[in-house]
Amino acid sequence: MIYFDNSATSFYKPEQVKNTLNQSINKLTANPGRSGHKLSQRIAEEIFETREAVKRFFHAPNYQVLFTKNCTESLNFAIFGLLSEGDHVVSTIYEHNSVLRPLEYLKRKNVDVTIIDAEMEDIPNVIETNIKSNTKLVITTSVSNVTGEVCDIKRIGKICKDHNILYLVDGAQASGHLDINLTDLNIDMYAFSGHKGLLSITGVGGLVIRENIKLKPLLYGGTGTDSANLLQPTNIPDGLEAGTIPTIPILTLKAGIDFLSKNFKNLQKIEENLTKYLYNSLKNLKFLKIYSKETSKNIALINIKDMDSSLVANILDEKFNICVRAGLHCAPLIHKHLGTLESGAVRISIDFNNTRQEINKLVSALKKISDS
Repeated sequence: MIYFDNSATSFYKPEQVKNTLNQSINKLTANPGRSGHKLSQRIAEEIFETREAVKRFFHAPNYQVLFTKNCTESLNFAIFGLLSEGDHVVSTIYEHNSVLRPLEYLKRKNVDVTIIDAEMEDIPNVIETNIKSNTKLVITTSVSNVTGEVCDIKRIGKICKDHNILYLVDGAQASGHLDINLTDLNIDMYAFSGHKGLLSITGVGGLVIRENIKLKPLLYGGTGTDSANLLQPTNIPDGLEAGTIPTIPILTLKAGIDFLSKNFKNLQKIEENLTKYLYNSLKNLKFLKIYSKETSKNIALINIKDMDSSLVANILDEKFNICVRAGLHCAPLIHKHLGTLESGAVRISIDFNNTRQEINKLVSALKKISDS
């Protein structure tokens, strides 16, 4: 099998992630922070160390880390926890439905929502021209999960800082692939997924939040602290992490981050070279329409002219044992912008574990599909 669906979830997991999973299941299955015995305390310490590892990885010493079950939940915590009636929020057509659907809901609750329709390189300028007196939040992706285009989050962060506006970044596709320095980038809240570029198992995500930011709880329930109080605490992380958190996925997240931290520059170079090779291998195929840019990160979005994207993906899977993802990728507005809302498109997403030989086999398969 050739796996080119890493933007959905990474197929390769380092040995230390697998070992952590096995050891955790066998030895660390108690509940952290809910009991006073040694095992519960040990797991609580492991969870604390994972929070610290996240902060180090994203260069965020003056931030707090909220664990969730995925990036979608992280974005929901930030959006619903911050915005209220009368607030104005600016976002873009490049966003995933994890952003667009909450904003569409809030728009019906009298939150003023502006969605920027522009080319990726123009996004910062257009954001600045759409700032209002009641603008509270700007939300952008760091890397498009559809085209792989990289957003200029540094420039947007400066714009937000200059206008005293909070900045939330969807880091699902950037985390583990780009060096993200939250402090230097002036990012106030950063949502991430564990099971993609950070190489954990599924079931864990997170929201890295600047220390002075307060969010309304999204969930209500047990926190293990202040149990006599019937009102939900609002401190981070306890007050927002109601119920038992996904302990074992969190521990595999630390293992994934440890692996990346030791090998990051080398892995990043491998991915850059593979992405360039993928783009150059596809660009001369006259039967292809390529929507990604040469500077896109880890993704090539394509269509074989006049063929439905789902059919192409199915043939790649069934006849060539190549895994890709077709359709709208939960991001309808960018597909509308690209003119692929009806047909969808085929997304090829790589990571450091892929090879040039695999890309060559993909190109050969696409040629055969086009000729058939």
